[in-house]
Amino acid sequence: MNSELVLPGKPETRSMMESRIRRLATTLMDASTDKDPEVQEQIRNSLCALGDADPEEMLECCGEYLRQHEKLPFPFRALILFSMGSVIRSHLRDLGKGSAAAAAALAAREMTRAKEEIWEWQEAASQVLVELGKKFLNKVMEEVLGKFQPGILPHPAVLRTFGNLAAANVFGMVPFLNSILGTLLPMLGMARADSMKSTLCFALQRFSESILEYLAARDQAPDPTIRRDAFAQEFGAAFELLFQTWLPQREAKVRLAVVEALGPMSSLIPEEKLEEQLPKILPGILGLYKKHPEPFPISKSLCQILESSVGIGSRSLEAQLESLLGTLLAQICAPADPNIPTNAKNHTELLRCFSVLAFPFPDRLLLFLLPKLESGSERLRVGSLLVLRHLLNSAPSQMEIKKLTILSSMKLPLQDGSNKVKRALVQLISAMAHHGFLEQPGGESLLEFLIRQCALPMDEPSGIPEENSEDPTSGSVRSVSVSTLLLLSTTVPRMSHVLWPFLLEFLLPAPFSPALTPLCRSLAFLAAKIREEPPEKTPERRGNLPSPQALLVRLLAVSSRPFLDPGRGEAALRLLRLLPTEFSHPELEKIWDEEIPILLEQLREHSENSLDQQDWEEKLLQFFRHSLSSIPDKSWIFPLPPEIFRQLRDSEASRSEKIFLYKSLGTALGSCPGKDLVRKQLQEILENARYQEEEEREGLAFCFGICARNHLEETLEKLEEFVRSDVFKKSLGLFSIFKERSEGELEKLRSGLVLCYGRVAEAAPPELLNSRLESQILKNLLENGHTKVLGIKVETKDPTLKLSLARSVSMIGRALATGNPRNSGKSGNDSGNSGKFGNSGNDSGNSGNEPRKGPGGSVSIAHKAELVALLVEFLKAEAPDALRTRLRQRALDACSHLLALEPPLGDSERSELLDSALGSVLGLERPREPDLLREALGSLLELLQELLRRRLNPHGLQEIFAHLGPWIKSPRAPERERAVALSNSLLEFFLENLRVNAVIPFYNLSRLLALLAPRCSDGIPKIRSDSLDCVRALLRIQLCYEGFSRDHRDELLEGLQELKEGLENPDFSILFHTCTRLASVLGRRLPPEQLPELLRCLFQAWEDPDGNCSRAASVLCNALLRERGALLREQVPDLLSWIHSRLELLEEEQLRRAAQQSLLILALQHSREIVSALLGSSLPFDSSTCSMWRALGTEPALNSQILELLLEKLDAEIPYKEKKFPLGSGAERVATAPGLAVTRGLDELLAVPECSGAVLEKFPKLFRSLLVRLGCSVGVRIPKFLQGKEKGGKEAWGYAVSTLQAALLRAGGSEVVQDVGNSGGWELMGIPERHHEGIALLAGAMARLMGPRLPPIVRSLIPVLGSVFECQRVTGTAFLAELLSHRVVTDLILLEPILESLKPLEKDPSLLVRILALRGLGNAASGSPEKIRLHASQILLSLVAGLDDRDDPENLLALESMEGIPKILEHLEERDERSELLRVAVRIRPFFDSERRELRRCSILLFGNLSRSSHSQLFRDQILNSLVPLLLHLQDPQPDVVKASKLALRSCAPGLGSEELREMFGNFLREERGLHYGEFINNTCKFLIRSQPSLLLRLVSTNLLYFRSPWRELRAAAAMFIGFLVLHVDEEQGQQLDLDELISALKLLLIQILVFIPILIPTWILIPILILILIPILILILIWIPILIPIPILIPVLIPISISILILILIFTQILILIPIPILTLILIPVPIPILILIFIWIPILIPTLILILISIPIPIPIPSLLFQL
Repeated sequence: MNSELVLPGKPETRSMMESRIRRLATTLMDASTDKDPEVQEQIRNSLCALGDADPEEMLECCGEYLRQHEKLPFPFRALILFSMGSVIRSHLRDLGKGSAAAAAALAAREMTRAKEEIWEWQEAASQVLVELGKKFLNKVMEEVLGKFQPGILPHPAVLRTFGNLAAANVFGMVPFLNSILGTLLPMLGMARADSMKSTLCFALQRFSESILEYLAARDQAPDPTIRRDAFAQEFGAAFELLFQTWLPQREAKVRLAVVEALGPMSSLIPEEKLEEQLPKILPGILGLYKKHPEPFPISKSLCQILESSVGIGSRSLEAQLESLLGTLLAQICAPADPNIPTNAKNHTELLRCFSVLAFPFPDRLLLFLLPKLESGSERLRVGSLLVLRHLLNSAPSQMEIKKLTILSSMKLPLQDGSNKVKRALVQLISAMAHHGFLEQPGGESLLEFLIRQCALPMDEPSGIPEENSEDPTSGSVRSVSVSTLLLLSTTVPRMSHVLWPFLLEFLLPAPFSPALTPLCRSLAFLAAKIREEPPEKTPERRGNLPSPQALLVRLLAVSSRPFLDPGRGEAALRLLRLLPTEFSHPELEKIWDEEIPILLEQLREHSENSLDQQDWEEKLLQFFRHSLSSIPDKSWIFPLPPEIFRQLRDSEASRSEKIFLYKSLGTALGSCPGKDLVRKQLQEILENARYQEEEEREGLAFCFGICARNHLEETLEKLEEFVRSDVFKKSLGLFSIFKERSEGELEKLRSGLVLCYGRVAEAAPPELLNSRLESQILKNLLENGHTKVLGIKVETKDPTLKLSLARSVSMIGRALATGNPRNSGKSGNDSGNSGKFGNSGNDSGNSGNEPRKGPGGSVSIAHKAELVALLVEFLKAEAPDALRTRLRQRALDACSHLLALEPPLGDSERSELLDSALGSVLGLERPREPDLLREALGSLLELLQELLRRRLNPHGLQEIFAHLGPWIKSPRAPERERAVALSNSLLEFFLENLRVNAVIPFYNLSRLLALLAPRCSDGIPKIRSDSLDCVRALLRIQLCYEGFSRDHRDELLEGLQELKEGLENPDFSILFHTCTRLASVLGRRLPPEQLPELLRCLFQAWEDPDGNCSRAASVLCNALLRERGALLREQVPDLLSWIHSRLELLEEEQLRRAAQQSLLILALQHSREIVSALLGSSLPFDSSTCSMWRALGTEPALNSQILELLLEKLDAEIPYKEKKFPLGSGAERVATAPGLAVTRGLDELLAVPECSGAVLEKFPKLFRSLLVRLGCSVGVRIPKFLQGKEKGGKEAWGYAVSTLQAALLRAGGSEVVQDVGNSGGWELMGIPERHHEGIALLAGAMARLMGPRLPPIVRSLIPVLGSVFECQRVTGTAFLAELLSHRVVTDLILLEPILESLKPLEKDPSLLVRILALRGLGNAASGSPEKIRLHASQILLSLVAGLDDRDDPENLLALESMEGIPKILEHLEERDERSELLRVAVRIRPFFDSERRELRRCSILLFGNLSRSSHSQLFRDQILNSLVPLLLHLQDPQPDVVKASKLALRSCAPGLGSEELREMFGNFLREERGLHYGEFINNTCKFLIRSQPSLLLRLVSTNLLYFRSPWRELRAAAAMFIGFLVLHVDEEQGQQLDLDELISALKLLLIQILVFIPILIPTWILIPILILILIPILILILIWIPILIPIPILIPVLIPISISILILILIFTQILILIPIPILTLILIPVPIPILILIFIWIPILIPTLILILISIPIPIPIPSLLFQL
């Protein structure tokens, strides 16, 4: 804010600021009604911020706002009041009296505005008054006292305000208290409500505390004359009322308020009154502990009452001391409730109570507490120790004389096992140390206890826990103890001479090892302090202090693990440096002052994780060696080895410390000049080592190895003696079993010895090693590496011995191959692991293909093959999936070092080693210890590098990757990750060590790329990154083989590094892009001759178990095909077979799409080759081949080209082959496989929606080819190899139909397909006899639904009509012929081309072609009526010529001509009709009586049409000649022929010259009307005789000809016709007839009818007759037989009765036959015949019937008499 705003000299500026503050404040207060707590808090902060700018203006604004908004709810009024209180608190000094008075008046009014208690509102107002009372007390009291009237209970807020004012302004408020108490005390009895009582107690408590504070600082008070007794009377009365009346109340809040008030009031009441009430007060208050869960107010008040009692020297207090102490201790020991926040304060008040009582009653207090230390209750013991510690600190003078008593009472607590007691005791020891207790006799036991607690296990993070935390752990006790020990050593001066050198005794014992860090720290501080003191003040050496040698060894061993505890190594080294000369050697001080700071500096620079442990131990051993070498008196060294060995045996050191001690022992022995001592100590070590413990075996080997540097002969001698000793021999005594080692122990012993030989060989001087290697080291090594059973060596099963053997062989190999490192650090590390897998991967001194050389040149070892085979067996014997030991790593390391030696391994040995090594490591599960796996992988990498080093060429690389490949493609992610990482390291190693002297091919580059490149999309990010590095390394190797230097920078390869960022993203779309870019690089850098092999291997990689990698392989394949596919023309068949195999094997949709994409890419570059290769696939096409065909259809840019190629193939292929049957019995047609393949390929191609565009483009040619193919497939059998293989048993025509349908569908002809299907056309096409009908249905549907597509189709079909194959000509002719029947031909101007193409077919060798051609000519009239007139005469000539075809025995051609001629007649000109129509009429006349119904019908119809078209006299004669046939055929058995006859007669009627006949024909011969032939022929004959009497003889003779008709209906009609003619001739005309001839003809006809009658009786009548005859016979037999058998006499009687019954049955049967015969005759013979004919029919039936009747008449006569006789 600008400074002008606060300048008082500028009223305008100030008024502007004030007005702005007022507006802002008003706005904020208006918004205070928001119910959101966060908003309210923000408003309050904003109001306070405005108050900071101008507090008085702000207060005035708030007061004015509250006065103006009287109805503002109390929560929002409280908000404003709280804001005012905050402003007053911050700016009290700046307020004027006026503002203060106004604020006080406002607050007093707001505080008492509501009669009921509204705590938030009233508290806010009271806070304003209290804050103002700190400075303007008189103004505030003036307002508040106005609300405090005598005799009227004040508002509770007024009392609280008085109390808070008394606490806030003691010096100002105490003078008012006399008057306030004088007014208040009389009203105490008026309080009835519990809340009022609580408020009154609160006010009295505050008043008491204020008075006590005033009296305590009376020298500073404004009125020092005020004394305690000035308030005694008032508080005495109030005390009595509260204690006696209000304290027994049931309300807990009232009781607590009373207790809190009684505490401070007890110091103000008269002493005699307190003494009097004390026996009642103390039990009453102590009893409240059981009633209230929160004890702090009670404890606080009790402490105040006790202070008052002790202050007046109360005599009654001692009597209640026992119960008082018991209650207080019980409260101390009570468990703390975490839900009560005042527990800590309560604990403090309770301890204050003990402190108050310690002054008058110290003896009684200790007498009470010390026995409690032996109590059986843990809580009592802990509580007593806590109270005792508090008393030592709070009442030291009283406890001083009780030191020995207190120390003697600590014996049992020191043996307590409770962590709570231990922690309390440690805290007590700290207090005792400060007050001189530990200097007394018995203090050592307390210090030892403290150190033992420092040695507790550390199971929690270090740090001092809270004092009152429950259930401390051992770790927390240890932390407290460590802190206490350091505190005593550094901050308590009187403890220095107590702790030094006493603490040195605890450095060596094993139980105190965990406490070494705090011990060393404390001792280092004490040693530094002792060093600074004069010698006369140095404490005397006493007790069992360790020797200097023991301290040196112990501190070095502690320093070997510097971070076991924080600061452990630093503390031990500092102590070692600061040790006085009496605890070291004088010559060592200078060396240690120089070297120990260097070691300390290294420790400070490292942490536990960054420190190299082996390097650190080596530096410590070097320091130790240097220290020993600097001592001139070597006799000081002689005690060192025994002391080190003693510490080894006595200590419980960790594994690494124990090994370090062994190393130290070896160093000490190596520095010892006495060889006898060395032998003796080595013998003792061998005899007493604990071979069952791994660290013992390790340490023993290190000891011998380090010692062998200076004493090789002695170490080998002792090892030889020990091996030859009885330790391995089994005695035969009975009791020897009790002292012999078990087999397992012997294995462990052998393991230790084997390891010793390895360390000795590793550390031995090179000049001495070679001479002793075979005879002394390897011999004993192999002997101890096997178990002997019956004298035969057997491979050991003990894993420890195996591990030792492997490690020893590794050490020997390393020593021979690389020379002997002359330091213990490298000799101590036989893993050799660093780098990516813990292995550097590079072997020094070699960069080519030669093996490594030791210092002495090429080294050969005779046992190499045996050792390698042994190690391989170790690898094979390991569990394939579990990694529990380091045997794999050690065995692999050993093999690696052996490979560098001569002689080299053979191929089979290398292969077995590779398989075993990879299988033993890569397939492991993730172990619990990742270091094991990392080390094993590092060892495996080193082995592979060594194998590769021996064959540093493409063959060697291929050899390794042939074994590594299955692991790279493993379905398990960990295996793949390890294998790819190994591959990366191997390729980098190969590249770094490659030396190319000539340009040679990297022949296996493609295989390696195909193996590794797909891993760029693996699901594991690490694999993706490593695989890309592998690809990059392979391409760099290729560049080297091409002649480039290894440092050559290729832009494409450098760009691969940028792809790593894309590999970090698991999104497959990004990985797809990365793989595409990678493929581009591969395509440019790969030699062209290796491209097919790379593609083959990549196609095989599609089967990768990892889905991402298989997809990546597909992406790489397609990208390479796109990039370099143009070079692969000759490999197209192979590529296609690979794609086909992928489609067969893979089910994943994405990979199948990728395979199809590969096909498309190839097809875009080599379409003809692709089509040829696909057509060469075996039939029937499998699903994969079909998928490939369909894939070709998905590419729009390719569809047209593929279709064109297929159509070329389809047109060029022979559709079928003729196969003759043996013996010349005929031939069959067999479809050719190429043609079927093209058809199937087209079918699959057309099934893809994307090919619609190409189909539309090629549709005419496609349709023509498929239609022709369909024609060639009808009646053609598929080859035998296809029979039974095709689904649905399709024939050849089925393939063609399916393909044609697909083409129509793709061309938008789905309606055509449906239409033809609905009419059954597709099925008809497969029937050879009706194939043309199906084609016609197709042509009709095409004409109706796809008319605009027809012109090019027609033009392409016309050449087919000249094909050498009849089937093709039939199909084409049928299609074109049907088209002519549709108008679309005219619309598309196709009539003339089609007619011209059909006319030559009249002479076609095929009858069906000629028929279809004539049909087409006939169809032209209906399809193009307006255009046909120009061609009608020519068409008619062709049709008429068809009537005369001699090569048509069935007259099919004539039938087609007769159907076509009527269509043309309407369009003929008159001049063309006469000559041709007569010829037609004469030619068709014979067909009237043809046996074929269609010929009769068509010829009759055609005749009718001819008669309707021609009215010449010549044709009238033809009508008369044809009249009888037409009339007789009205009785033709075929209805359609009858219908045709009616039509023809109606057409011929005008030419008969009789109006009656024309009218009658018009009425009677309507199609819908039935015809009564007899009546009709009767009238016709009558009119004919009347109008044309000259025709009688012609009519009769023609009818007589029909007496021989094959149809009985026509014969009957002819007889009737003749009868009616005869009936209507007159006498003159009758003379022209030859009646004899007629009668003869009729007799012959009648004979034919009689012969025919038996035939007329149908079987449905004969069968019932036979049944009626047979049933009675059977009944009679069944009735009479049972009667005749028992009564033979009845036989003569029953025979005539039976005959009579049978005759009656026959009569009845004859009657049944006789009655229906006339009826059947009338039905079967529709024309009336004379009665004579009927008589001739009945006589044969009637005569037998009458005879039977006559015979049977007498038979029944004797029947009654016979029955009577019976």
